[in-house]
Amino acid sequence: MMVDNHGEATVAAAARPRVRGRPKQRSDEDERQRIVSVAREQFLDAGYGATTMDGVAARCGISKKTLYRLFPAKTDLFRAMIADHRRTMLALPRPDDALPLAEAIAAIFRLDIDENENRERLAFIRLAMADADRFPEIGEAITLEGAEPARRLLADWLARQQERGALRPFPPQAAARMLMDMVFGVLVKRFPGEGLLKQEERLAHAQRCIDVFLHGLAPRSEPA
Repeated sequence: MMVDNHGEATVAAAARPRVRGRPKQRSDEDERQRIVSVAREQFLDAGYGATTMDGVAARCGISKKTLYRLFPAKTDLFRAMIADHRRTMLALPRPDDALPLAEAIAAIFRLDIDENENRERLAFIRLAMADADRFPEIGEAITLEGAEPARRLLADWLARQQERGALRPFPPQAAARMLMDMVFGVLVKRFPGEGLLKQEERLAHAQRCIDVFLHGLAPRSEPA
């Protein structure tokens, strides 16, 4: 009996599913997130002033047309980077849970990250702070996409803790500003010649800031 190998191959090929058209492209949102991640490295390497949209497009491996469609200007890209970076600084919004307040706040400020991750997130902050005086759009982006939304989210969380009686009444926006100043003060600011605190020193200082904050806003007993 003769076996028609050609016929078998034809049948097998017909049984295989056909791949139609090009492979599925990334969605605009996925592409935006990828561009923001890659552009962050470009800004850290070259600084804000020396970074160009042409350079970002080349580093991302996309056309300038695609980049400008998703981010019409360098300021739009930088603002998206600030908004994305905000989430590395404060883990908010956060659902209410059974954690003690000190542990919940430590989680919000992401005090459990390792030293390398902490250095990476602080490098972007220092880049923005260093160039803010020369480029007013940086300061505006930090305020509109970073500081104000972060403070608002933290204030909302603190207000909910007040509503359930875990904290005494106090203007939530003011409380959020104080807490952010206390914890971020040791993370971001330093005197000339002073090195960044080691991880254990950073955690210990931030924890003390949280303890002082919670002690100041602890519910007060009503007088008899």
